[in-house]
Amino acid sequence: MTQRVFNLADLFEVVVDACPDRLALVAGEVRLTYRELDERANRVAHAFASAGLAVGDHIGVYSRNRAEWLEAMIGAFKARMVPININYRYVEEELRYIVDNADLAALVVERGYLPKVAAVRADAPALAHVFVLADEFDEKLDDTVDYEAALAAESGARDFEQRSPDDRYMVYTGGTTGFPKGVEWRSHDIFCSAMGGGNFGGEPITDPELLADKAQGAPLVQMLTTPLMHGNGQWVTWITLLSAGTAVLWTGLRYDPAEILRAVEREGCVTMMLVGDAMARPIADALESGDHQVETLKVIGSGGALLSPSVKAQLTRLVPGLYIADSFGASEFGAGSSQTPGGRFPLKPKTAVLGEDLRPVGVGESGRIARTGYIPIGYYKDPVKTADTFHVDPDGVRWVIPGDFARVEDDGDVTLLGRGSVCINTGGEKVFPEEVEGVLKAHPAVYDTVVVGVPDARFGERVAAVVSLRPGHTLTTEDLAEHARGRLAGYKIPRDLVTVAEVPRTPAGKPDYRWAKATAVAALSG
Repeated sequence: MTQRVFNLADLFEVVVDACPDRLALVAGEVRLTYRELDERANRVAHAFASAGLAVGDHIGVYSRNRAEWLEAMIGAFKARMVPININYRYVEEELRYIVDNADLAALVVERGYLPKVAAVRADAPALAHVFVLADEFDEKLDDTVDYEAALAAESGARDFEQRSPDDRYMVYTGGTTGFPKGVEWRSHDIFCSAMGGGNFGGEPITDPELLADKAQGAPLVQMLTTPLMHGNGQWVTWITLLSAGTAVLWTGLRYDPAEILRAVEREGCVTMMLVGDAMARPIADALESGDHQVETLKVIGSGGALLSPSVKAQLTRLVPGLYIADSFGASEFGAGSSQTPGGRFPLKPKTAVLGEDLRPVGVGESGRIARTGYIPIGYYKDPVKTADTFHVDPDGVRWVIPGDFARVEDDGDVTLLGRGSVCINTGGEKVFPEEVEGVLKAHPAVYDTVVVGVPDARFGERVAAVVSLRPGHTLTTEDLAEHARGRLAGYKIPRDLVTVAEVPRTPAGKPDYRWAKATAVAALSG
């Protein structure tokens, strides 16, 4: 037997060997034990190798949530290849960019997306292999391989070479503020940073075999609603599996809060993972109906976008004893800390708020949240962006600084202010949209909102709110200002209101600030 190292495939196999017959994955109608998931991932790895793919090759996964997404990811790691997430909402030009930028040698793709693959394939000579997943569509493409047929022809045995903790993990991030970027990690670093390190909240484990201890207790059953095509969805799934839990993966074609709650009831889920109000508010509204009995649900976690106080209050009222773990993080940073009841975040070890001189700022001062230690290598094929985000301080310590601003409070905790790239500068004052959005969402007429800056002749920019309303409600700018007065400084209160039927979000629930700004500017200039 090869020596186990801090490689994601090795770590997964430690858990498999400790609890082979435990239920690992529920994905729609598919139910797989750890042994079954491991065997199918072994077949995937062998299929990749049989196709001629080599160690280090990049394999795109272009699919909605389903069991095969996870199988392909684990199989790639087993074969020492690199799975690449592809947003299933991409149009042809975006797909062409990711295929080229990520140097894809193969695709695992749902049949319904084959027309887009056909449109870009001629410009991608390195894309030599396409494995097709069956879905509700009947699209076809020449020179492809049926995924299930490929697996059926391979062995389910583990007979792989020694792996390395340096084997790569990569996640493509963004697209709302520019072209997506591939954040490249060592396997060991992503495990210790974003995937809990085998001891979530504490120091990472020092021996891969210690993960077997997680299988001694009852499995933690987690409802995972976020897409695997995003880092947050991947991380919470890996945390579940490496904790010997049961991952209940939402596979619906649309976000259906009632069906998600029925799955929580049916599977006895203890936790539910969401991203921000876009996912949490519909869950809370569905619970208001009284049709769902979720006695097993003890924790709701949110990462990638913070929950507003009004949504938190609604959820805790509807689910007695519920604990809400509201966390921040980034694809370049990993998982940050969870919010305290007072709305602040404790700084974890190896994190700090740094000023422009790359030194920690003082109490009451603001700067950018940074992390050292287990951090990425950088952005794939982009030394310029890597240099903009990864910095070495005067003492020779390397930090990742994604751009989230925070203020240090007198107790040492920090208050998140928001991402600098969407910060509004109005008359020299900085306004972070997330703070304003949290206040506005507490208004009874507001269902969802995104706050942006629009051009202003006097102040450079002024604050505008793009809002979708609850059914049967109306709202004026004066109503919104009256609601915000006393909760926000005057310069943070929206001067303009633009109502829309729906505030679009990414599949991971994050706001599209480019869309919101364009919508606001167009409406206010008309």
